[in-house]
Amino acid sequence: MSNIDNLIKKLCPNGVASQTLGEICQINRGRVMSKDYLRDHPGSYPVYSSQTANEGVFGFIDSFDYDFESITWTTDGANAGSVFYHCDENFSITNVCGLLKVIDSKQVNAKYLYYALGQVTKRHVSAGMGNPKLMSTAMSKIRVSIPPMEVQQEIVAVLDRFTKLEAELEAELEARRKQYQHYRDKLLNFDDASVASESKQILRWVPLMSIAEYSKTRIDASELDSDSYVGVDNLLQNCMGKAPSNYVPETGRFTCFERNDILLGNIRPYLKKIWHADRKGGTNGDVLVVRVMEEEKENLDSRYLYHLLANDGFFSYAMQTSKGAKMPRGSKPMIMKYEIPIPSLEDQERIVAILDKFDALVNDLSSGLPAEIKARRLQYEYYRDRLLTFREAA
Repeated sequence: MSNIDNLIKKLCPNGVASQTLGEICQINRGRVMSKDYLRDHPGSYPVYSSQTANEGVFGFIDSFDYDFESITWTTDGANAGSVFYHCDENFSITNVCGLLKVIDSKQVNAKYLYYALGQVTKRHVSAGMGNPKLMSTAMSKIRVSIPPMEVQQEIVAVLDRFTKLEAELEAELEARRKQYQHYRDKLLNFDDASVASESKQILRWVPLMSIAEYSKTRIDASELDSDSYVGVDNLLQNCMGKAPSNYVPETGRFTCFERNDILLGNIRPYLKKIWHADRKGGTNGDVLVVRVMEEEKENLDSRYLYHLLANDGFFSYAMQTSKGAKMPRGSKPMIMKYEIPIPSLEDQERIVAILDKFDALVNDLSSGLPAEIKARRLQYEYYRDRLLTFREAA
């Protein structure tokens, strides 16, 4: 950072002037493109919309509207104010996106502007009758500090390194998740002769109801806090466990869960919300609490059962037997009919030991790859904010 500090002292000792986006950029709005339009014009050119998943790609068509270095932003919805950088790409955007093109590339580095906007755009989003918006008029008034080009380039070089490192970690995480899925499918597929041959006793296939039950106990709201109350909203998708709850009920009685119970988000099972409880707490009717029967605890490791229910096979079954189209809800009776394999406890412990290592690597928010990615993201945000904060010129 000392090189950038020295450049600032040398090139702009009296501070850095700011300009509005309307002064330094051409501002465009995307056009209406429906899913039907995408279906009728299939191609290889990406169309960006309001989503942030899949890098913001809505679909692909056979033509493009833009082919220059630019920045797009989401104008409407929950992701309003999200910004994306485009370079060496032919693409289009929908009507819920806007586009910025730098007027003078000798004065403003587009990549620098992208990093600077990532720091400020969310502050300018308007709630707007429950529908967040950041329209072109408001966007044009946002002020950005514009240091000399040499400073901009140095800042981009530093932040690019952080971005590249995070991308590499994300790629590593995705590879490990695929590896985890492969081994989980293999270890829990007892139809596979190579796996079944390792079993030390005859394998039992039983419906879930014969070895587990739903919790029938209750707990008072006065005993709950943000860590012990679990609603469907703070169960994380894709088997990532849970986060502290933003809401804790003050009155009433709730379904009680105990340590080693398995909590399943029962709304939209395809979200794969599941948590193996490590404490006592309470939940509501949108979360199922599965508990190993007392008389079966000598035959069934609850952690092994967790891995069975965290498998894609179970979530597919839960969706196939769910009720409702727009907001599918798992069928409690049908979930209890789900057939599961029960090998010896020795085999269960062997499987658990292997899968727990992968689970910690890809899902643990305190020690695995997600924790490393979170740390790098915080580090990036710290240096971004530091690098993009200047003394305003008089």
